[in-house]
Amino acid sequence: MVEYEFRELTFHRASDRSTVRRALTEHAEYGSWELVRVRLFWGGVRKVVLRRKIIRVQRTA
Repeated sequence: MVEYEFRELTFHRASDRSTVRRALTEHAEYGSWELVRVRLFWGGVRKVVLRRKIIRVQRTA
């Protein structure tokens, strides 16, 4: 069974699209996060949910 770790990021209304894209790209490239959901709220706030697999190391000896 695959287990995931989740992270929620919040971007305020003043954040432009390029800033949000740059932040998400950095999380994806360096942290191995993948995009799950983007919600745009009435006031212009964006909430982004990211996930990545939890890799469990099993002892061999």
